[in-house]
Amino acid sequence: MHITKEAIQIAAEKIAPYIHKTPVLTNSSINEITGINFYFKCEQFQKIGAFKIRGGMNASLNLSSAQLQKGVATHSSGNHAQAMAFAGKTLGTKAYIVMPKTSPQVKVDAVKGYGAAVIMCEPNQQAREETLNDIVAQTGATFVHPYDNDDVITGQATCVKELIEEVPELEIVITPVGGGGLLSGTCLGAHYFKPSLKVYAGEPEGAADAILSLRSGKVEKAPFIKTIADGLMTTLSERTLAIIKEHVTDILLVTEEEIIAAMRLLYERMKIVVEPSAVVPFAAAMKHPEFFKGKNVGIILSGGNVDLTKFGEWFPSTIN
Repeated sequence: MHITKEAIQIAAEKIAPYIHKTPVLTNSSINEITGINFYFKCEQFQKIGAFKIRGGMNASLNLSSAQLQKGVATHSSGNHAQAMAFAGKTLGTKAYIVMPKTSPQVKVDAVKGYGAAVIMCEPNQQAREETLNDIVAQTGATFVHPYDNDDVITGQATCVKELIEEVPELEIVITPVGGGGLLSGTCLGAHYFKPSLKVYAGEPEGAADAILSLRSGKVEKAPFIKTIADGLMTTLSERTLAIIKEHVTDILLVTEEEIIAAMRLLYERMKIVVEPSAVVPFAAAMKHPEFFKGKNVGIILSGGNVDLTKFGEWFPSTIN
Protein backbone atom coordinates (compact mmCIF):
# COMPACT_ATOMS: atom_id res chain seq x y z
CA MET A 1 0.00 0.00 0.00
CA HIS A 2 1.72 3.16 -1.20
CA ILE A 3 -0.76 5.69 0.18
CA THR A 4 -0.21 6.48 3.85
CA LYS A 5 -2.46 8.02 6.51
CA GLU A 6 -0.09 10.98 6.62
CA ALA A 7 -0.43 11.48 2.84
CA ILE A 8 -4.22 11.75 3.20
CA GLN A 9 -3.86 14.24 6.08
CA ILE A 10 -1.42 16.35 4.05
CA ALA A 11 -3.73 16.24 1.01
CA ALA A 12 -6.68 17.40 3.15
CA GLU A 13 -4.68 20.42 4.36
CA LYS A 14 -3.27 21.18 0.92
CA ILE A 15 -6.58 21.17 -0.97
CA ALA A 16 -8.63 22.86 1.79
CA PRO A 17 -8.20 26.43 0.43
CA TYR A 18 -9.41 25.33 -3.02
CA ILE A 19 -12.46 23.17 -2.24
CA HIS A 20 -15.67 23.28 -0.19
CA LYS A 21 -16.11 21.29 2.99
CA THR A 22 -19.41 19.80 1.85
CA PRO A 23 -22.37 19.34 4.20
CA VAL A 24 -23.68 16.03 5.54
CA LEU A 25 -27.49 15.92 5.28
CA THR A 26 -30.01 13.58 6.89
CA ASN A 27 -33.68 13.03 6.14
CA SER A 28 -36.08 11.57 8.70
CA SER A 29 -38.73 10.51 6.16
CA ILE A 30 -36.16 8.56 4.09
CA ASN A 31 -34.88 6.94 7.30
CA GLU A 32 -38.46 5.94 8.21
CA ILE A 33 -39.20 4.55 4.74
CA THR A 34 -36.00 2.46 4.65
CA GLY A 35 -35.30 1.70 8.32
CA ILE A 36 -31.71 2.89 7.72
CA ASN A 37 -30.04 5.93 9.32
CA PHE A 38 -28.59 7.67 6.27
CA TYR A 39 -25.92 10.37 6.30
CA PHE A 40 -25.53 11.91 2.85
CA LYS A 41 -22.13 13.48 2.13
CA CYS A 42 -23.18 16.05 -0.46
CA GLU A 43 -20.39 16.34 -3.01
CA GLN A 44 -22.86 17.78 -5.52
CA PHE A 45 -22.27 21.03 -3.60
CA GLN A 46 -18.51 20.70 -4.18
CA LYS A 47 -16.54 23.00 -6.48
CA ILE A 48 -17.28 21.84 -10.08
CA GLY A 49 -20.27 19.94 -8.69
CA ALA A 50 -18.42 16.70 -7.89
CA PHE A 51 -15.89 15.04 -5.58
CA LYS A 52 -13.38 14.82 -8.44
CA ILE A 53 -11.93 18.25 -7.59
CA ARG A 54 -10.33 16.67 -4.51
CA GLY A 55 -8.12 14.27 -6.49
CA GLY A 56 -7.56 16.60 -9.43
CA MET A 57 -6.52 19.47 -7.19
CA ASN A 58 -4.26 17.30 -5.03
CA ALA A 59 -2.48 15.84 -8.08
CA SER A 60 -2.08 19.31 -9.66
CA LEU A 61 -0.74 20.87 -6.44
CA ASN A 62 1.88 18.10 -6.30
CA LEU A 63 3.30 18.95 -9.75
CA SER A 64 6.58 20.86 -10.05
CA SER A 65 6.63 24.42 -11.42
CA ALA A 66 8.38 23.07 -14.54
CA GLN A 67 5.51 20.61 -15.07
CA LEU A 68 2.89 23.30 -14.45
CA GLN A 69 4.47 25.52 -17.10
CA LYS A 70 3.71 22.88 -19.75
CA GLY A 71 0.17 22.23 -18.55
CA VAL A 72 -1.95 19.28 -17.50
CA ALA A 73 -3.86 16.79 -19.66
CA THR A 74 -6.45 14.10 -19.12
CA HIS A 75 -9.27 12.14 -20.73
CA SER A 76 -12.68 12.15 -19.08
CA SER A 77 -16.36 12.16 -19.97
CA GLY A 78 -17.13 14.78 -17.40
CA ASN A 79 -16.35 15.40 -13.76
CA HIS A 80 -12.61 14.70 -13.79
CA ALA A 81 -12.42 16.83 -16.95
CA GLN A 82 -14.00 19.71 -15.03
CA ALA A 83 -11.72 19.08 -12.05
CA MET A 84 -8.57 19.32 -14.16
CA ALA A 85 -9.90 22.34 -16.08
CA PHE A 86 -10.66 24.07 -12.77
CA ALA A 87 -7.26 23.11 -11.33
CA GLY A 88 -5.54 24.46 -14.47
CA LYS A 89 -7.40 27.75 -14.25
CA THR A 90 -6.78 28.08 -10.50
CA LEU A 91 -3.05 27.35 -10.80
CA GLY A 92 -2.60 29.43 -13.97
CA THR A 93 -1.67 26.54 -16.27
CA LYS A 94 -3.19 25.21 -19.51
CA ALA A 95 -5.46 22.17 -19.30
CA TYR A 96 -5.93 19.87 -22.32
CA ILE A 97 -9.01 17.67 -21.96
CA VAL A 98 -9.87 14.76 -24.26
CA MET A 99 -13.63 14.07 -24.10
CA PRO A 100 -15.69 11.44 -25.92
CA LYS A 101 -18.23 12.80 -28.41
CA THR A 102 -21.02 11.33 -26.27
CA SER A 103 -20.17 13.48 -23.22
CA PRO A 104 -23.14 15.45 -21.84
CA GLN A 105 -23.09 18.93 -23.39
CA VAL A 106 -23.45 20.48 -19.93
CA LYS A 107 -20.08 18.93 -18.97
CA VAL A 108 -18.34 19.93 -22.22
CA ASP A 109 -19.56 23.52 -21.78
CA ALA A 110 -18.39 23.59 -18.17
CA VAL A 111 -14.89 22.37 -19.12
CA LYS A 112 -14.61 25.02 -21.83
CA GLY A 113 -15.93 27.58 -19.34
CA TYR A 114 -12.84 27.03 -17.18
CA GLY A 115 -10.66 27.91 -20.16
CA ALA A 116 -9.49 24.39 -20.98
CA ALA A 117 -8.78 23.16 -24.51
CA VAL A 118 -11.31 20.41 -25.30
CA ILE A 119 -10.40 17.76 -27.87
CA MET A 120 -13.28 15.44 -28.85
CA CYS A 121 -12.71 11.76 -29.66
CA GLU A 122 -14.66 8.58 -30.40
CA PRO A 123 -16.41 7.16 -27.32
CA ASN A 124 -14.08 4.28 -26.51
CA GLN A 125 -11.07 3.77 -24.27
CA GLN A 126 -8.60 3.25 -27.13
CA ALA A 127 -9.57 6.52 -28.85
CA ARG A 128 -9.36 8.39 -25.55
CA GLU A 129 -5.86 7.07 -24.82
CA GLU A 130 -4.50 7.55 -28.36
CA THR A 131 -5.83 11.12 -28.58
CA LEU A 132 -4.41 11.91 -25.16
CA ASN A 133 -0.99 10.46 -26.04
CA ASP A 134 -0.88 12.72 -29.14
CA ILE A 135 -1.67 15.80 -27.02
CA VAL A 136 0.99 14.94 -24.43
CA ALA A 137 3.55 14.35 -27.21
CA GLN A 138 2.72 17.73 -28.80
CA THR A 139 2.54 19.84 -25.62
CA GLY A 140 4.66 18.13 -22.97
CA ALA A 141 1.67 18.43 -20.61
CA THR A 142 1.53 16.08 -17.60
CA PHE A 143 -1.16 13.39 -17.81
CA VAL A 144 -3.24 13.20 -14.63
CA HIS A 145 -5.23 9.98 -14.89
CA PRO A 146 -8.85 10.16 -13.65
CA TYR A 147 -8.25 7.40 -11.09
CA ASP A 148 -5.09 5.36 -11.80
CA ASN A 149 -2.90 7.81 -9.89
CA ASP A 150 -1.85 7.78 -6.22
CA ASP A 151 -2.21 11.55 -5.78
CA VAL A 152 -5.74 11.44 -7.22
CA ILE A 153 -6.77 8.51 -4.97
CA THR A 154 -5.23 10.29 -1.95
CA GLY A 155 -7.28 13.40 -2.72
CA GLN A 156 -10.48 11.35 -3.04
CA ALA A 157 -9.79 9.79 0.38
CA THR A 158 -10.26 13.21 2.01
CA CYS A 159 -14.02 12.94 1.41
CA VAL A 160 -14.59 10.01 3.78
CA LYS A 161 -12.15 11.57 6.27
CA GLU A 162 -14.47 14.60 6.52
CA LEU A 163 -17.52 12.34 6.81
CA ILE A 164 -15.98 10.32 9.66
CA GLU A 165 -15.03 13.51 11.51
CA GLU A 166 -18.58 14.84 11.22
CA VAL A 167 -20.37 11.54 11.95
CA PRO A 168 -18.10 9.57 14.33
CA GLU A 169 -20.88 7.01 14.95
CA LEU A 170 -20.84 5.94 11.27
CA GLU A 171 -20.84 2.14 10.82
CA ILE A 172 -20.92 1.73 7.03
CA VAL A 173 -20.09 3.92 4.03
CA ILE A 174 -21.20 3.27 0.45
CA THR A 175 -19.78 4.92 -2.67
CA PRO A 176 -20.41 4.52 -6.39
CA VAL A 177 -17.74 2.66 -8.36
CA GLY A 178 -16.57 3.42 -11.90
CA GLY A 179 -12.79 3.47 -12.24
CA GLY A 180 -12.43 2.99 -8.51
CA GLY A 181 -10.71 6.26 -7.53
CA LEU A 182 -13.39 7.27 -5.02
CA LEU A 183 -13.95 3.71 -3.79
CA SER A 184 -10.25 2.93 -3.29
CA GLY A 185 -9.70 6.33 -1.63
CA THR A 186 -12.70 5.67 0.63
CA CYS A 187 -11.34 2.21 1.49
CA LEU A 188 -8.01 3.73 2.56
CA GLY A 189 -9.62 6.65 4.40
CA ALA A 190 -11.87 4.26 6.35
CA HIS A 191 -8.94 1.90 7.05
CA TYR A 192 -6.80 4.71 8.53
CA PHE A 193 -9.36 6.94 10.24
CA LYS A 194 -11.97 4.41 11.40
CA PRO A 195 -10.85 0.80 10.90
CA SER A 196 -14.23 -0.61 12.06
CA LEU A 197 -16.04 1.23 9.22
CA LYS A 198 -17.31 -1.18 6.56
CA VAL A 199 -17.06 -0.01 2.94
CA TYR A 200 -19.51 -1.10 0.23
CA ALA A 201 -19.94 0.12 -3.34
CA GLY A 202 -22.93 0.37 -5.64
CA GLU A 203 -22.51 -0.42 -9.32
CA PRO A 204 -25.00 -0.33 -12.23
CA GLU A 205 -25.89 -3.67 -13.82
CA GLY A 206 -25.29 -1.84 -17.10
CA ALA A 207 -21.59 -1.32 -16.29
CA ALA A 208 -20.81 -4.26 -14.03
CA ASP A 209 -17.04 -4.65 -14.26
CA ALA A 210 -15.95 -3.93 -10.67
CA ILE A 211 -18.01 -6.77 -9.22
CA LEU A 212 -16.50 -9.20 -11.77
CA SER A 213 -13.00 -7.88 -11.03
CA LEU A 214 -13.55 -8.31 -7.27
CA ARG A 215 -14.72 -11.91 -7.79
CA SER A 216 -11.94 -12.95 -10.20
CA GLY A 217 -9.13 -10.88 -8.63
CA LYS A 218 -8.11 -9.34 -11.95
CA VAL A 219 -9.32 -6.34 -13.96
CA GLU A 220 -12.38 -7.43 -15.96
CA LYS A 221 -14.50 -5.62 -18.54
CA ALA A 222 -18.26 -5.27 -18.15
CA PRO A 223 -20.20 -7.78 -20.30
CA PHE A 224 -22.20 -4.84 -21.70
CA ILE A 225 -22.41 -1.08 -21.10
CA LYS A 226 -25.81 0.54 -21.00
CA THR A 227 -26.59 2.84 -18.08
CA ILE A 228 -27.75 6.37 -17.31
CA ALA A 229 -24.94 6.51 -14.72
CA ASP A 230 -22.53 8.01 -17.27
CA GLY A 231 -19.82 8.58 -14.65
CA LEU A 232 -19.50 4.85 -13.90
CA MET A 233 -18.77 3.37 -17.31
CA THR A 234 -15.00 3.00 -16.84
CA THR A 235 -13.19 -0.14 -15.69
CA LEU A 236 -11.00 -0.46 -12.61
CA SER A 237 -7.21 -0.26 -12.87
CA GLU A 238 -4.73 -2.70 -11.30
CA ARG A 239 -3.97 0.02 -8.74
CA THR A 240 -7.57 0.65 -7.67
CA LEU A 241 -8.48 -3.06 -7.74
CA ALA A 242 -5.57 -3.95 -5.43
CA ILE A 243 -6.82 -1.49 -2.78
CA ILE A 244 -10.51 -2.41 -3.23
CA LYS A 245 -9.80 -6.17 -3.00
CA GLU A 246 -8.04 -5.68 0.31
CA HIS A 247 -10.59 -3.44 1.97
CA VAL A 248 -14.07 -3.46 0.41
CA THR A 249 -16.82 -5.52 2.07
CA ASP A 250 -18.84 -6.00 -1.13
CA ILE A 251 -20.03 -4.43 -4.39
CA LEU A 252 -23.80 -4.42 -4.95
CA LEU A 253 -25.50 -4.18 -8.36
CA VAL A 254 -28.55 -2.05 -9.15
CA THR A 255 -30.83 -1.80 -12.19
CA GLU A 256 -31.66 1.32 -14.19
CA GLU A 257 -35.16 1.35 -12.66
CA GLU A 258 -33.66 1.27 -9.16
CA ILE A 259 -31.31 4.16 -10.02
CA ILE A 260 -34.24 6.27 -11.29
CA ALA A 261 -36.39 5.42 -8.23
CA ALA A 262 -33.53 6.41 -5.90
CA MET A 263 -33.01 9.66 -7.79
CA ARG A 264 -36.71 10.48 -7.60
CA LEU A 265 -36.78 9.81 -3.85
CA LEU A 266 -33.82 12.15 -3.21
CA TYR A 267 -35.28 14.87 -5.44
CA GLU A 268 -38.73 14.65 -3.85
CA ARG A 269 -37.77 14.18 -0.20
CA MET A 270 -34.49 16.11 0.07
CA LYS A 271 -34.90 18.74 -2.66
CA ILE A 272 -31.37 18.16 -3.91
CA VAL A 273 -30.20 17.65 -7.49
CA VAL A 274 -27.82 14.73 -7.90
CA GLU A 275 -26.65 12.94 -11.03
CA PRO A 276 -27.57 9.29 -11.70
CA SER A 277 -24.06 8.02 -10.83
CA ALA A 278 -24.33 9.64 -7.39
CA VAL A 279 -27.50 7.80 -6.32
CA VAL A 280 -26.23 4.32 -7.21
CA PRO A 281 -24.95 3.64 -3.64
CA PHE A 282 -28.27 4.86 -2.18
CA ALA A 283 -30.16 2.56 -4.57
CA ALA A 284 -27.89 -0.32 -3.48
CA ALA A 285 -28.65 0.31 0.20
CA MET A 286 -32.41 0.37 -0.42
CA LYS A 287 -32.17 -2.87 -2.41
CA HIS A 288 -30.32 -4.70 0.38
CA PRO A 289 -31.92 -3.72 3.71
CA GLU A 290 -30.59 -6.97 5.20
CA PHE A 291 -27.08 -5.44 5.33
CA PHE A 292 -28.03 -1.93 6.40
CA LYS A 293 -31.26 -1.98 8.51
CA GLY A 294 -30.86 -0.02 11.74
CA LYS A 295 -27.29 0.97 10.88
CA ASN A 296 -25.67 4.40 10.52
CA VAL A 297 -24.86 4.44 6.81
CA GLY A 298 -22.88 7.14 5.00
CA ILE A 299 -23.67 7.66 1.32
CA ILE A 300 -21.17 9.64 -0.73
CA LEU A 301 -23.32 11.55 -3.23
CA SER A 302 -20.53 11.92 -5.78
CA GLY A 303 -21.86 14.78 -7.90
CA GLY A 304 -24.70 16.85 -9.27
CA ASN A 305 -23.77 17.56 -12.87
CA VAL A 306 -27.05 16.46 -14.43
CA ASP A 307 -28.07 16.84 -18.03
CA LEU A 308 -31.48 18.43 -17.38
CA THR A 309 -32.71 17.56 -20.89
CA LYS A 310 -32.86 13.90 -19.73
CA PHE A 311 -35.55 14.53 -17.08
CA GLY A 312 -38.37 13.75 -19.53
CA GLU A 313 -36.82 10.33 -20.24
CA TRP A 314 -36.19 9.49 -16.58
CA PHE A 315 -39.47 10.77 -15.16
CA PRO A 316 -41.92 10.60 -18.09
CA SER A 317 -45.03 10.77 -15.92
CA THR A 318 -43.98 14.16 -14.52
CA ILE A 319 -43.88 15.86 -17.93
CA ASN A 320 -47.24 16.81 -19.44
